Amino acid sequence: MPEARDLQGIFIDVEVSEEVANDAELAGKLEEVCPVDIYDVRESDGGVAIVRENLDECVLCNLCVEAAPPGGVVVKKLYDGTELRR
Repeated sequence: MPEARDLQGIFIDVEVSEEVANDAELAGKLEEVCPVDIYDVRESDGGVAIVRENLDECVLCNLCVEAAPPGGVVVKKLYDGTELRR
């Protein structure tokens, strides 16, 4: 039987660039705009953490992609191989 973490992100995956991941201001912005709480501000350094168990709650609203600089956030639709990016 697969582990619980193996079942996360069956439909959606999110990639955050290193620049965005380590930017406290952008982390807060991503946490604020995401309606399904995929992003969380890391307490250790203020950067962004992805809440893996919420990935498949993504509604493909594109708010996180628009909140980040071009290439900063990519939402991958694993079920058809397409991506949301700018």
